[in-house]
Amino acid sequence: MNTFINWMNQNFTPKMNKITRNVWVSSIQEAIMAILPLILVGSLITLISILNNYFSKMPNFSPITTFSFGLISIFIALLVPYFIMEKKKKNDRKIISGLTGVSLFLMLLVPKLTDDGGITFTLERFGGNGMFVALIVGLLVGAFMYLFSKFSFFKGSSSLPDFIIIWFDTIIPITILLLFGWLFTFQMNVDLYDLILKAFEPLTMIAQSFTGFIFITFLGVFFYSFGISPWILYPIIFPIWLEGIQANIDGAAQNIHTMETLTAWVWIGGMGSTLPLVLMMLFLAKSSQLKAISKVTIVPSLFNINEPVIFGAPVAFNPILMIPMWLNGLIIPAITYMALNLDLVTIPERLFQLWYMPVGISSMLINSDFRGLLLLAVIVVVSWLIWFPFFKVYDIQQFKKEQEQ
Repeated sequence: MNTFINWMNQNFTPKMNKITRNVWVSSIQEAIMAILPLILVGSLITLISILNNYFSKMPNFSPITTFSFGLISIFIALLVPYFIMEKKKKNDRKIISGLTGVSLFLMLLVPKLTDDGGITFTLERFGGNGMFVALIVGLLVGAFMYLFSKFSFFKGSSSLPDFIIIWFDTIIPITILLLFGWLFTFQMNVDLYDLILKAFEPLTMIAQSFTGFIFITFLGVFFYSFGISPWILYPIIFPIWLEGIQANIDGAAQNIHTMETLTAWVWIGGMGSTLPLVLMMLFLAKSSQLKAISKVTIVPSLFNINEPVIFGAPVAFNPILMIPMWLNGLIIPAITYMALNLDLVTIPERLFQLWYMPVGISSMLINSDFRGLLLLAVIVVVSWLIWFPFFKVYDIQQFKKEQEQ
């Protein structure tokens, strides 16, 4: 293990750091880190709102989540071009670039315009579900605005105030970008959000197979590692889950790809099995930053809410921690599928949508099979072994930074 960790420190980490320092990747990283407080607020309220299922007289706090975590795609559309301009040393146009990102993003969400001047959006597209569109918009606007920053209508000796020069120099790229959005959305009637969803619809044909279970589960983890909410696939995979568990309830349980299976054994602390990582940060980390993050994220992680650690460690857009998350997204579903397919553990045959139940409790309640706890123990150990060497490398790296500072 020490040999592997040394190899990663000397060979793997420097290469990954080059990727991290890339302007486009680091701009997305900083955009995600900037909205972390809003993500933490949304996660906290989600945790509190669980009590609404048991105490009917509690007030509904969900609007707080809606207007914090539920708006992250708008924030990303603004912040990605903002940070791209900042890193490209174009500080004089980073604000207008961010605002252009928001404008184009809202246009591409296909709002409904009414004759009386009203406008209607689908709220879910502002949150994690719209991250795909937001990232595309953010990178496109950033690249376009930087490209046109090399051109100016005025000479360097112009006596005009700088803000007026920026006004005129950004008119062309802003106009082109918004014309593109107008053409794409209102003339060609293309819904980019729906287009992305339709691209994944063929997955339903293979959903209950070994390959389909692993691939679809991994796909959610893969998107999540890039800061894109895996719930963008929800319209496709939720019907798969419901159809699978309904068939299990009605007859002999054969469908493994259900939300119940994922809740019991695959999502250990949330999608990507991040609870072992949080525990390592809490008890083994030398880095003060990772220690601090773990104290904030441990309680949500126990309830399978892992946005705080995904965006706080961060795991998203962090090449060192993305890889073990991918490995978990492949290996853990494979172990689970084989165990259930070989009848080593009973396939869930009752409806159990309480994904927020703590790890272990859900595994027992789903099918009352004691062997399920043994499978969970195996999975926790495997996940721990997957995370450990990458955690050590990242912890050492962060600790050295802190010592230098």
